[in-house]
Amino acid sequence: MGTVKKWAVEIRIDEHESRTRAEARLHTADDTHLVGIGTARLNPADGNVPEIGDELATSRALTDLAHKLLDAVTDDIEGVTRAAGLVRSAR
Repeated sequence: MGTVKKWAVEIRIDEHESRTRAEARLHTADDTHLVGIGTARLNPADGNVPEIGDELATSRALTDLAHKLLDAVTDDIEGVTRAAGLVRSAR
């Protein structure tokens, strides 16, 4: 069996004055720490159902985190590709 890696995503949810804010924090073994932020607000015309705000803010935080992770890996790929190009051109 290959190496098993464990990554954890911690979700923190805060509510303040009809606004819900969620943070999705990614923790990896190599100390990669990325944070995605998502918000939701209660429309005054809607009934107060806190779970909906929590779910919406959390989904937006996870989406933001996913985009940040994709940006990070894209930067890593470009760095490796650039470094490989420098090695090839030196020959």
